Amino acid sequence: MRDPTGREYSTKKVETIRKINEYAEKKSVLALSKIRKVRARQMMTLRKQFRDEMNIVVAKNNISKMGLKNRKKNIENFIERIIDQNAIIFTEMNPFKIQLLLDKNKVDLPARVGDIATDPVTLPSGNTSIPPGPVLSEFKELKVPTKIEAGSIFISKDTEVLKTGEEIKPKLASLLSRLGLKPIKAGLSLSAAYTDGVVFGGEDLRLDLKEYRINIQKAHNSTLALSIEATYLTKETIPMILGKASLNAKTLTLLSAYTTKETLPDILSSGQQKAKVLLNLVKQKGFN
Repeated sequence: MRDPTGREYSTKKVETIRKINEYAEKKSVLALSKIRKVRARQMMTLRKQFRDEMNIVVAKNNISKMGLKNRKKNIENFIERIIDQNAIIFTEMNPFKIQLLLDKNKVDLPARVGDIATDPVTLPSGNTSIPPGPVLSEFKELKVPTKIEAGSIFISKDTEVLKTGEEIKPKLASLLSRLGLKPIKAGLSLSAAYTDGVVFGGEDLRLDLKEYRINIQKAHNSTLALSIEATYLTKETIPMILGKASLNAKTLTLLSAYTTKETLPDILSSGQQKAKVLLNLVKQKGFN
């Protein structure tokens, strides 16, 4: 087997291509994850934890592309997303579930120079346990308000020093280390996924479960209200529809003073209340 330049592939590369092709044929779901800046320890932990659910292969892009060329529908749209450094995941799991699992298995790590902030980085208020000295100029440079108390530097209020996507500079990395903060979420995150001929981008796969749950609850409540209003009978709506009909019937009998064994106490109580109101009005007018 030769590469696009005509050079012969090594035995190891041919074996990797064969393995990728085999996994792609057997598994219905393929996913890409960027691995730049991902620690080797994280990859090892992930492979061990999910060895029964997924196969993970890391290879050069041209090797991966060679291995993925098969008869899968629309696979070319997935292959063209293989850029930068990637791990390819082969599995039968739903890609949205994969993303949730990967998010749950991320760990907090100390910042290194050049790391990209995965979330906003905030220095919390309180005692830093760092004695006053040259480090004060670093706090000042980052516009972090401080004060000196009991021989230590105190941060006066929570202060954001880095936004998501910004690079961590040397001074900030050093300061975060001295404060014992671990602001980097390390682990894999899907950049694309393929299933049943459909290719999803990374943003498509990130679900806000809290918002998703709220939206489902809203949809359920709206549907239930509409069903009750339209008198659409189901196992869930029958008790509510009967309750509403009973309340409406009772209200109508009270307004029309239609006497039954059930409504007589309420009619008499309503009449008594009206009589009291009328009596008070008469007294206010000065009539005896």
